[in-house]
Amino acid sequence: MRVAIEADGGSRGNPGPAGYGAVVRAHPTGEILLERLGSLGTTTNNVAEYTGLIEGLKAARELNATEVDVRMDSKLVVEQMSGRWQIKHPGLRPLAATAAELVTHFDRVTFDWIPRERNKAADALANRAMDEATGKIPRSAPDFSVADQTDPPPASWAPPSLDNATRIILVRHGATALTAQGRYSGRGDVPLSDEGEAQAMAAGGRVAGISRDVTAVLSSPLGRCTRTAELIAAEVGGVPVTVVPDLIECDFGDWEGLTFAEVQKRWPNEMSEWLASAAVAPPGGESFRAVAKRTRGVLATIKEQYAGGVVVVVSHVSPIKLILKDALAASDAFLHRMFLDAAGVSTMDIWPDGNIAVRSVNETSHLR
Repeated sequence: MRVAIEADGGSRGNPGPAGYGAVVRAHPTGEILLERLGSLGTTTNNVAEYTGLIEGLKAARELNATEVDVRMDSKLVVEQMSGRWQIKHPGLRPLAATAAELVTHFDRVTFDWIPRERNKAADALANRAMDEATGKIPRSAPDFSVADQTDPPPASWAPPSLDNATRIILVRHGATALTAQGRYSGRGDVPLSDEGEAQAMAAGGRVAGISRDVTAVLSSPLGRCTRTAELIAAEVGGVPVTVVPDLIECDFGDWEGLTFAEVQKRWPNEMSEWLASAAVAPPGGESFRAVAKRTRGVLATIKEQYAGGVVVVVSHVSPIKLILKDALAASDAFLHRMFLDAAGVSTMDIWPDGNIAVRSVNETSHLR
């Protein structure tokens, strides 16, 4: 007996209230034979996806299936179960081992990645489980009503419905060898380290926790960003990565590859001037004011081309800081007071009338 398993899982928060879903279909008719769903308390997307796979395999065993075609929109699970990707996160290894043991009970098992639109049945079950876990709490603006309130709350406290907002998820690329050494990494095309690859995959899970309906994934042209973007795109249904040249890092000129201490020793006056003004560029480099002009152009394009959608922007420290600085109406001092971790995630919403709400800055819980 040959069956197909469609499995999925998700969490609202990553980690957050999580659930899984699995559908077992007859081959070749596609008739649904069994369905499984369940809530998992608070955990991550990846744990929920692996659980969906495990429950689907258990259901196939109940049907005495001998051949199984597993189909999932989680690139991470498919690649790890196929043996092409290492399982670096210790929390996933026991789940992968459980799934691998279940696989031994069948004559043949294949794993194939499918786009999210072809995994709607399992996705719907997982979302139903998450709805039950959260009491179907709708995502909406806070309720500021009180008994004697006659005037509506200020617009800044009660933003319009999210239905017409454009959500922008800002992700710094994963770590490189220069990141670990604290060196300026501007236009040099430094690849992700092994740690950076793992961080990028974790960031993909966090992005999927924010939204599984990503409209576009935009990336700086440098390899550390495009690789991070590819791993994130794989987690949100294989959305194509679009390279945007203006998302490239600031050009640090003569300071490229040096540490802060090395620069301060060799260029003390230039460093002081650079720290004091966003209009000053490093020797042979680019000013933050010039970078801000680029990033504002990118945001204008996002608002025009992806209005109402969810856009992931994978870039570097300087462009992301400048985007957040504008969103928060902060002074230039913000640039030197804000720290952004490798693979940190920040989220903001933009409305057609120009209103902006920054939801989070430099989330890193997915990296622990």
